[in-house]
Amino acid sequence: YGFSHASSVKANGNLVYISGQSGGLGKEHLLSSDFREQVQIALKNLTTVLDSYRLKPENVMKVTLLIVDHSSEKLKIWEEEVRKTWKNKPFPASTLIPVTKLAIDGMLIEVDAVAFQPIK
Repeated sequence: YGFSHASSVKANGNLVYISGQSGGLGKEHLLSSDFREQVQIALKNLTTVLDSYRLKPENVMKVTLLIVDHSSEKLKIWEEEVRKTWKNKPFPASTLIPVTKLAIDGMLIEVDAVAFQPIK
C-alpha cells in the first residue's frame, strides 16, 4: 500500500520536520483540478525540501497524508505515484487522514513528513 507499519533509526542524527507539501506549483501555488497531478507535484515539493537538507525519500521515517474526499481510487493513485518517488526503497510509516477541505480552495492533498538526517 505504499507504506511501512513502522520505521526506526539506530544512529546519531537530526530529525527534520517537513511542513505539509501540497500539489501547488510555484510561488503562485497554482493548483490543478487533477488529483494525480497534485500528488505528483506534492511529492516533487517534498523531494525539493529533502534535497535542501541533502536527503532522499528513503530518509523519510513518517508521512501524514491529508486527502480531500478520500476514495479507493485516490489511494491507488497515491500508491502508484509514491512508488515512483521511493523506487525500490522501503516506504516510511504512514497515516492517511480523509478531510473535507484543506487550507486553500482546490487543494486536494497535503503531505507532511519527518525525515532522519544522520550526523556524518
